[in-house]
Formats: sequence, C-alpha cells, structure tokens
Amino acid sequence: MSVTPETEDLLRRHAPQVLGALVRRYGHFDTAEDAVQEALLAAAEQWPRAGVPDNPRGWLIKVAARRLTDALRAEEARRAREEKVVALSPRDAFTAPPPGADRAPREDDTLTLLFLCCHPNLTPPAQIALTLRAVGGLTTAEIARAYLVPEATMAQRISRAKQKVRGVRFGRPDNGEERLPAVLQTLYLIFNEGYTATSGASLQRRDLAGEAIRLAREVHRLLPGHGEAAGLLALMLLTDARRDARTGPHGELVPLDEQDRDRWDKAAIDEGVALVTGALSQGRAGPYQLRAAIAAVHDEAPSAQATDWEEILGLYDVLVRLVPGPVERLNRAVAVAMVHGPRAGLAELVELEGELSAGHRLDAVRGHLLERAGAHDQARAAYEAAAARTLSLPEQRYLRARAARLKS
Repeated sequence: MSVTPETEDLLRRHAPQVLGALVRRYGHFDTAEDAVQEALLAAAEQWPRAGVPDNPRGWLIKVAARRLTDALRAEEARRAREEKVVALSPRDAFTAPPPGADRAPREDDTLTLLFLCCHPNLTPPAQIALTLRAVGGLTTAEIARAYLVPEATMAQRISRAKQKVRGVRFGRPDNGEERLPAVLQTLYLIFNEGYTATSGASLQRRDLAGEAIRLAREVHRLLPGHGEAAGLLALMLLTDARRDARTGPHGELVPLDEQDRDRWDKAAIDEGVALVTGALSQGRAGPYQLRAAIAAVHDEAPSAQATDWEEILGLYDVLVRLVPGPVERLNRAVAVAMVHGPRAGLAELVELEGELSAGHRLDAVRGHLLERAGAHDQARAAYEAAAARTLSLPEQRYLRARAARLKS
C-alpha cells in the first residue's frame, strides 16, 4: 500500500514528538526508537486503508508504547525494569484526546532530541546519522543511500551512537545554550551535503537538503528569538532557492554567474531575506546571519554583473574575524578578486596552501582566478588537478570541460 506525500510528511512531523514522549516516560532511547519505527511502519500500512486517525500523535504513541512494553517484557535480563514499567499507568500524554481536540506536546521534544543527538561524546558523522534517524524520521537505508555507504555500515554507526547516549537523562541539558551551536552545525552539515553532494553521480540530494530545512524551521519555531537559528534557516532558504537553476538538462553543473535567475524560487528568497533582516536587527550578527546576508546579496542582484561585490567583501571581512576557517577565507578570496582583480585574489590563496591542499576547492578557485587573469595554461592545470581530487561526477565533468575549453 503506497503512502501519500501528505501522510509521509505527517509521520515525519510526529516522529520526534512520539519518540520524545516515550523516552521521557520510559527511558531506553534505542528500544524506544525501534518501537517508534515500528509504529510508523504500522501507520504507513494501516492509514492508507483505514484513514488517518483524528489524533495521529496519540495513535502513534499508543502503538509505540505497546511495542516498547512488549519489547521490554521479552527481555528477561530486564525483568525488574519491565515489571516497573508495566505496573505504571500511562500519563495523560499517552491518552488520545477527543476527536478534533487541539493537543500540543507539553515539551519541545524535537529540540530536546536534537540536543540528545548532538551529545558532545558523539562524533559529527554520528551526530548527523542519529539526528536524521531519530529526529528526521529517515530509515537507516535512506541515510545510508544519502551518504553513499552500505546500509550495514550506517546501521553500525547509528547503533554505536545509541550506545553512547544510553543512560543520558532525557530533557533539555543544563548547558543547552552551549550545545545549541552543535545542533545548528549538524543541520548545516546535513544541508551542505544535500545541496552539493561530496560524491556520487548527482550534484544535489534534494531530500537531504529538504530535511535539513524542515528541521531548521522547527528549531526556529521553538526558538523564535534566537538570531543564529533564524540566520541558519535564512541561509538554507536563500541558498536552496537557486537549486533548480544549478543544473542543466543533463544534470551538468551551472555556476552561479551563468544561472537563469528567473528559475530561482522568489518566495524562498523573500522569506530568507525577511528572516535575516529581522535577525540582524536583534543585535550582534553571528556567522550564520552573516552567511545568510551574503546569500541575500547574491539572490537580490538582478544579474551576476549587478552583484554588489564590495558589500559581499565587507561581510566576509566580518565573517572571517568570527570564523577564520579556510573555507571562509577561500570564499573571501573570491570576493577580493571580484573587487580588486584576480591577481589580488590569487595572492590570498597562498596562505591557504597547507590547509586546503587535500581537497579540490582550492585548485578550482585558483583555476577560475587564473583564467580571469589570462593565464590559461596555468588555469587548465589547476582545473585538471581539481577534477582529479573531487568525487562528485558533475563537478568532475564541469572542471574538465573548463580545462578543455582553455586548450590552445
């Protein structure tokens, strides 16, 4: 029985609330997560036939709680805990309200789960995998496909992550403000992998980028006054607004300055601009707000030639003072080249030799700037070096095409 997109969205929206309710009540993160997945599968099978219940969240919690207690009962080694769980009567949160009643979760379980999935004991890949599974509602197979790893490998990664958070008290951590940057960074990494895949035949993985936007929107809803949460959502919307114009009819990469701007999502741009404008008015700008402001300057320019590169360079000057990372400095070098000429940009790249030598981005930017400077032989060599280092097939084809165009 096929599941409609509306039902699938409904299940994913309720999944973190259901998981949060079970973990808050019973503990057992890993067992509770398995029970929620079983409840979601049961809903996917039954709802297309019987219709969506009046209170889908209550239905899912009841089914998942029943599966969880069954699982606990089956574990003889946990008999004492199982007897305690079975003896306790469910809270009112596990009772479905009357049809049509508006019942919101008493706690922001989605954000609490994000904090749990971004526990400092987990590595960034583990945080991403656990977030997509527990909060995003993606299956292990879906996550494995998104990151181009075998399902068994991803299953082990998720299992190890669950083991590390086992026994962690469910609830907003006392150092929540300190952990929120890890939550935002995890969502940013998920979005980046979806927007520009690091490997594979496709330039983009739209489902992954869409899931990151959905979760960032949820964080912003729960923390409407947090400037960086708003900035991250704005950055995602302003960047994702260009997705339809980023590839040609055969999946080939189309660079920003050659894109058909009529294909950009104007509604997403308007929402992103409004978000970042409001966030910047609240006080000192953070890195996500600054990145969103840069994206807004690009998106609001009527053409590539009309882009205000001086404003972009000024924003990058502020950004690299806050985040002096190599990627930020590489992007600033492009802005320097657009304002002061390609040779000035090339001079900025010298300091990045050691930090970005393993990837392809430094050579790709160098090739672009050398081409603009008229050094075609050197540009061709840089493009070819970059093509040899990237695992993304669309990027490989694009870089080799640029190199071939420069052959005398």
